Amino acid sequence: MLTSRGIEAIHWAEIGPGDAPDIDIMDYAKSKGYAVLTNDLDFGTVLALTAASAPSVVQIRGADVRPENFLEPVVNALNRFSADIEKGALVTIDTNKVRIHILPFIRSPQSLS
Repeated sequence: MLTSRGIEAIHWAEIGPGDAPDIDIMDYAKSKGYAVLTNDLDFGTVLALTAASAPSVVQIRGADVRPENFLEPVVNALNRFSADIEKGALVTIDTNKVRIHILPFIRSPQSLS
């Protein structure tokens, strides 16, 4: 669906095992300069816990995350935030809004103790 809209995309199942750990997927994406598009919130958690600056993660949130329901919002967000995604970002797309956090996540001094 994304490729038909001019967006380079590959599904993990075409390059790796379906039961691969999230960190393997993220390492692969980082090594290739790819972003990860997912509805699994664990990828954003990995970014936060590791203070990683890559890969970018675009996460879809909603009750019904079928591709046909999110194609337009995803394409719009990828186009709108492409420069930030190239540098490193977590983009969250839900039914009402799009949020972006530039990577890496910086912990506040209070959270370090």
